[in-house]
Amino acid sequence: MKIRHAAARFLVAALIGLWCVGASGAVVNLPKYNVSVNDVSVSGLSSGGYMAVQMHFAYSATVRKGAGVVAGGPLYCSEGNVLIAEGPCMNGGGSRNLSFLLSTARTWSRNGYIDPTRNLFLSKVYLLSGTLDSAVLQPVMDDLRTMYTQFLPSANIAYKNDLAAEHGMPTDFFGNACSVKAPPYINNCNFDAAGHILNWIYGPLRAKKTGPLSGVFLNFDQAVFWGDFNPTAHGMAESGFAYVPANCAAGQVCRLHVAFHGCKQNADNVGDAFYRNAGYNRWADTNNIVVLYPQAARTAANQYGCWDWWGYEDLNFPGKSGGQMVAVKTMIDRIVSGNAAAPFKCVDWFSNNLVHVANRRAYVGRNGQVYAVNSNQYLGFYSASAFTSVRNTSAGYYAYGKCS
Repeated sequence: MKIRHAAARFLVAALIGLWCVGASGAVVNLPKYNVSVNDVSVSGLSSGGYMAVQMHFAYSATVRKGAGVVAGGPLYCSEGNVLIAEGPCMNGGGSRNLSFLLSTARTWSRNGYIDPTRNLFLSKVYLLSGTLDSAVLQPVMDDLRTMYTQFLPSANIAYKNDLAAEHGMPTDFFGNACSVKAPPYINNCNFDAAGHILNWIYGPLRAKKTGPLSGVFLNFDQAVFWGDFNPTAHGMAESGFAYVPANCAAGQVCRLHVAFHGCKQNADNVGDAFYRNAGYNRWADTNNIVVLYPQAARTAANQYGCWDWWGYEDLNFPGKSGGQMVAVKTMIDRIVSGNAAAPFKCVDWFSNNLVHVANRRAYVGRNGQVYAVNSNQYLGFYSASAFTSVRNTSAGYYAYGKCS
């Protein structure tokens, strides 16, 4: 009975939030939905493709269903160096040192910097590289495919590398000509990339919606997912977007797909083009999929509003402790916490680091420095005078900050 009452409260809150957005465009708190923890996936284009790879590897225990990557590359391809990012990881020239990247992924898996790579084995991966792509050349995507073959069966990997497309998200209904590289970096190629990604990851889906969508677009607050409530200082916008089908808003069991835009493709640059017209929502509408569209933002070190895949925001950008990574992870945790079977709800504590360690919310690392359990976020020194807020957003996962 308590579960039913809680679900009802979540549903009422979600419906009120949806109504407010539909009526006024107001920014709301991201609601909780009846999303299975087993049905979370990610995808992205360009820097969003790199971000999708990072999320898939770092949080493979959370992103269980799989990933779609359009014009991306191997995990940690940049090695934290913008010159490598703009060179071998985009133009295909020079060495991406794939053996080193594979060794690094395995080391990180063993030491907890990312989730165990064995989690990847049952997931599905869809890769797409256009033959005309002049920004991220096919040898880069070839290396990403090779990397994935080391961790999951080849039969679980689809690689589309024969589409005559420039750098952009291919669709069958919206965008520039397929051979054009220009804003909004969505190309009408008579090819439904989002549909292929979702059908590959989730298995054969119901036909996509051809008429008006049933659901609503949310503009949600991203600041609450940062411990310092200041996303713009870290390369993320104050708010993000989500598409919520009517069935999901009504409490039916749904799935979650996180779609990362590319550089120069956030809402500040292209308006609603990506979150409305990248192709995901038509499939989401008929297949009970909530689509989350987090938003990056321009900073002095990130003039094009890219996701952090070379370290402009955080040296720990590809790991579980990376700032943008934690923000998106806690968004996922919030959404799926609306499922009655989810074994967790967000709880937070404000205390000194001695207490956090004593209660196994944190651990002491080198030189007396304290880190949150599982996210590995730095909390300060092991001292009674070092006070921090720590939140538990999913089973065994603690991060800096308060619950939203």
